[in-house]
Amino acid sequence: MTNTTRRQELHARQRAATEATHRKKIVKRWVSVGAALAVIAVVVGMLLTSQTTSATTRTVAPDFTMATTSGSSVTLSKLRGKPVLLYFSEGAGCGACLVQMTEIEKKQADFDALGITVLPIVMNSKADITADMTRYGVKTPFLLDDGTASKAYGTLGKGMHAELPGHSFVLIDAAGVQRWYGEYPSMWLEPSALLDEIKKRLP
Repeated sequence: MTNTTRRQELHARQRAATEATHRKKIVKRWVSVGAALAVIAVVVGMLLTSQTTSATTRTVAPDFTMATTSGSSVTLSKLRGKPVLLYFSEGAGCGACLVQMTEIEKKQADFDALGITVLPIVMNSKADITADMTRYGVKTPFLLDDGTASKAYGTLGKGMHAELPGHSFVLIDAAGVQRWYGEYPSMWLEPSALLDEIKKRLP
């Protein structure tokens, strides 16, 4: 093999190595761009789904019977004659969800003055939610939903998890008619503001 041939082969190998390195850089750049776009899409999605929803409604509230953390059961239709507030949340593992309930309990006298029964509803096991109730000092029994009620009231997938309810409130009047639906992806609604929503919508 002549020196010229060797040089040509060497140059060819160098060009091939340079081109391979260049291709790798391009691939890495596109991967980085793709990752950045994916992050942007997630952020945009979170912003779009974090909008508060508050709507006046006039539909018959779906009935349900659920076991509670206190060992009893609650049937919605048996509470006719007084208004009911359903509070759906992710429950166990969501500190904000439990804090929301502790703050509602601090305003218990105001809810009692309106004759409101507050029913917090979660799709957790009794053991999981009672552990968090103890941790945050929540006294009100939670209703244990198998997903039927959360689906019937349109709360599934409205929070951080597709398979769990979002941070939602449903106001039902004494006749069993749903008067208001409020969705709060921020995981918080000031209890005084919650009371205002109730007062505006009760007949």
